[in-house]
Amino acid sequence: MTRIGLLSDTHAYWDEKYLEYFEPCDEIWHAGDIGSLEVAEKLAAFRPFRAVYGNIDGQEIRKLYPQINRFTVDGAEVGGYPGKYDPSIIGSLMTRPPKLFISGHSHILKVKYDKTLDMLHINPGAAGMSGFHKVRTLVRFVINQGAFQDLEVIELADK
Repeated sequence: MTRIGLLSDTHAYWDEKYLEYFEPCDEIWHAGDIGSLEVAEKLAAFRPFRAVYGNIDGQEIRKLYPQINRFTVDGAEVGGYPGKYDPSIIGSLMTRPPKLFISGHSHILKVKYDKTLDMLHINPGAAGMSGFHKVRTLVRFVINQGAFQDLEVIELADK
């Protein structure tokens, strides 16, 4: 069993609540638009950290984190890209979809099961202050032997 804390679109904004809400988590994942190396370093110092870079991320972050990341955690293959089913990733999704697809970038919280691909799609919304979203959000969930459980959406505060 692996407990995951998921966020996106921090846009260089730091909130101590990230650590408070991710305290019970085994790993933290960031779905792009980190915005600053400082935010990534604070999260990585707290828990094992996986991330992809987004369109606002500079070269420092792009050197450390890939644009597309695919890995397996506790029996579940995870794929991610900082956007929706972008043309650059759709081919591999159709050929070999992961069990969990993570995206960010849109600032829109979404948890949706894609029946066609037999894949759960999660976008944690936006945890930072920049953008059009009204409420900042995080997501926590558990991966247990390839199954996704106990998904929680956490509202941090209005912008």
